[in-house]
Parts: sequence; structure tokens; C-alpha cells
Amino acid sequence: MLILVVGCGSIGERHIRNLQSLFAGEILVHDTDIKRLAFIKEKYQVRTYANLDDALKRHVDAFIIAVPPALHIPFALKGVEHGAHLFIEKPISHKLEGVDTLLEQAKTKGLVVFVGYNFRFHPGLRLVKELLDDGKIGKVLSARMEAGQYLPDWHPWQDYREMYTVRKEIGGGIILDSSHELDYTRWLLGEVREVCCFAGKLSSLEVETEDTAEIILKFESGAIAGVHLDFVQRGYSRSCKLIGEEGTIIWDYPGKKVSIFTAKTSHWEEIKVETEPNDMYLEEMRHFINCINGEERPEADGATAKRVLEIALAAKESAQHGKIAMLGN
Repeated sequence: MLILVVGCGSIGERHIRNLQSLFAGEILVHDTDIKRLAFIKEKYQVRTYANLDDALKRHVDAFIIAVPPALHIPFALKGVEHGAHLFIEKPISHKLEGVDTLLEQAKTKGLVVFVGYNFRFHPGLRLVKELLDDGKIGKVLSARMEAGQYLPDWHPWQDYREMYTVRKEIGGGIILDSSHELDYTRWLLGEVREVCCFAGKLSSLEVETEDTAEIILKFESGAIAGVHLDFVQRGYSRSCKLIGEEGTIIWDYPGKKVSIFTAKTSHWEEIKVETEPNDMYLEEMRHFINCINGEERPEADGATAKRVLEIALAAKESAQHGKIAMLGN
């Protein structure tokens, strides 16, 4: 299998390492940063290309697209044109234009479209879903999700002002960057019908996007969830709490544990989740390869990613206009 990694920033480099550890095939890398390409070539002993067309002179089986969101659709369409399966980093794009065209073309050619919502592969969240699906806390009535970390701490080796997430025109901002929470909340609780959001640039960070967002989601089931996202808080925080008629479940990502309280037992049970951060990235890449081989179906396919984007854009619209955004089918 011949795999082209488009973009070799931190996430692109992670995917290169994981592809090599999985012995997935030959890896090519495209980027316009010549200095970065030279570093990647020497470190990983892969073929690198500053010109995409030069890379595509070979028959590429799959694209791993790890560039800013505004570039996802153009590269993905190029991949489909050449008959390549697609792994697109989240979100699928920064706007809806072009998404349907991409999905229709990929479907016509029978190509896999997978979007990198890697938290679906975290054993803690997978355990939460299993507990919910088994009815351990009954009908879920409400939930609270949170993700926050001070932006300069994301990549300490890099000036945060150079990160794409600080720039609005290429798809930055905490709502799109942390759309993981929107994806897994929908994965756990079902379809979203209404979105309300307050968001804005509240900190002194030098960014042109929202750095804090409070999003309220109402689900088809009637459940209500609050999703807090920020890149301003000191100390990393990521967790969710689900309140059901028969109990409560809490997932603590930094604490590596899931806790459950049920009316039946009347006490908290704590389940340790021993895993390393890269494990979920490795599992999502293994899953993508299995999808290409026809062994599995995409966990987060193009249609799923489109819906998450619709929710994220509805949140932005709500924050901008001060109104509840309604979502159709």
C-alpha cells in the first residue's frame, strides 16, 4: 500500500510514526515547508515532495490529510480524483461548501472517507458508551462535557501565534478545533436537534478566533448537554458526566478513570483506564487500514463528520446572532 501524508506538522508526524509502527506500507510525505520536509525525510527515511503532482505520479492508495481545515476539501478532492482513500483530520472542513461534492464523488468511486475523531478509540470513552448501551444508568437526561487547556501549552516548542487555530480564515477557533467533544457527545447521546451557544475571544491571547465557548445541545431523545470548550485555562482538563434516571457516569481523561454510580448499588465504582495518549491514534489508524481492506466500516465516516460540522457551525451562528439554531435531518 502506498500512503501519502499531506502536511507534516505535529499531527502529520504522529501519523507517520504510527503508519510505520503498523507496517502499513510505503509512506510519501507532501508539504510546502522545505525545511520541515528535510527534517522529516532524515528522521523517518521517507520520500518527501514539495510538489504534490510529483508525488501523484505514483499510484497513491490513500491520503492522510493533516493540514489546516480550510485546505481539507481541496486536497481530499485531489485524492478522490486519483482514486485514493481518505483519512481527513477533524473537522472535515471549516465550512459546508464542497463537502457534499466530496462525499458524492468518493461514494461513486467506492472510496473510504474517514475523519480523525480519535476519541472514539479511547478505551475510557468506549467503556462509557458500553455502559450506556447496556442501560447501566437508564435513560440519559443530561450531560456535561468539558475540554480546556492553555493554548501556549499545546505545543510548547512552537509559538502559539503561528498555529492555525489562532486564524479565523483557515478554520481556527476552539469550536472547530475541539469538535471532538461535539462528535463524541452525539456518538453517546444520539442526534442533535437544537444548538445554543455563547462564545468569544475573552482572554488576552493574541488570537483572532473565539477562545471560549459554552454550547448547549438538545437531543432528539429530549436529553440536554452542556459542552464547555476553551484554550485559556491553566492545567489540562477533559471530562464528561452523564446523568441518567438510574445513575451517573463520569469519565476523567487526565485521571485515566471512569466512575459509575447506580441506584441499584447505591455507591460509586471506579474503573481505571490504563492507556497512553498515542494508543487511540494508533487504533484509529489501524481502523482506517482495516476499512481500506474491507474488514471494517468507518467509525467516523464523511456523513458523520458533516453532521458534526453542521453542529459546530450552528454553535458559531448562535453565538454570533444570539439565537437558538435549529438542525434538520
